[in-house]
Amino acid sequence: MVAIYVVWPILSTIRISFYNWDGMSEPGFIGLANYVELFHAATFYTALKNNVIWLLLFLLAPPMGLAIALYLNQAVAGIRIVKSLFFAPFVLSGVVVGLIYSWFYDPTFGLLAVILGHGIPVLGDPHYATPGIIFAALWPQTAYCMILYLTGLTTLNSEQIEAARMEGAKGWTLLWHVILPQLRPVTFMAVVVTVIGALRSFDLISVMTGGGPFESSTVLAYYMYDQAIKYYRLGYSAAIAVVLFAIMLLYIVYHLRRLLKSEH
Repeated sequence: MVAIYVVWPILSTIRISFYNWDGMSEPGFIGLANYVELFHAATFYTALKNNVIWLLLFLLAPPMGLAIALYLNQAVAGIRIVKSLFFAPFVLSGVVVGLIYSWFYDPTFGLLAVILGHGIPVLGDPHYATPGIIFAALWPQTAYCMILYLTGLTTLNSEQIEAARMEGAKGWTLLWHVILPQLRPVTFMAVVVTVIGALRSFDLISVMTGGGPFESSTVLAYYMYDQAIKYYRLGYSAAIAVVLFAIMLLYIVYHLRRLLKSEH
């Protein structure tokens, strides 16, 4: 199953990236021409810059998810209802989240305009579009990280925590020296999933801006889709996919090595 649905598509994408192909006619081998064109395209660097912005801001999701998980990890009346409210964004489709925030940002009738007293064209301004989409994406991503941490909190060693409390550890000291070290595998998973989510961001961009205005909010995943579906440039699109895959791979291997070193 892994060979058919993971390994073979990766190898096929790498192979297609060396061809000029529209998906219908006979593909023509052009070597590294797609990559040369890609690295000379202004849109590629705009997309790469936006991916870096996504990466930096999206990494707010794990600490926010941890904070909410610590708050929800209490045995008080009504906490199940509160948990379900925090969990709700995760089960929503990306398209639904995109539509909700598009209405929220609308400068004529949106809630943001009501709160501020005047409209701001968030999704129509090249300076605000990307941060606005990322803010929307953080809503379900934080909920996902919260679920991971809530699961991790149930596996904590209660004896270690009790011993630390007897030694006088509490609050931030207890969290930093006792709880977080036990949550390291969960943190690794939350960071990796968040990084992958940031690099493969597509659905919200497609719904909210379509990569605009003037391609200012496009990212590598959307740029790849744009070239393949709109312009029938499957070889060029595959080259974008290979670059995106290489970035993901480098980041994940780096964090995986750090995790393995810390465990030894």
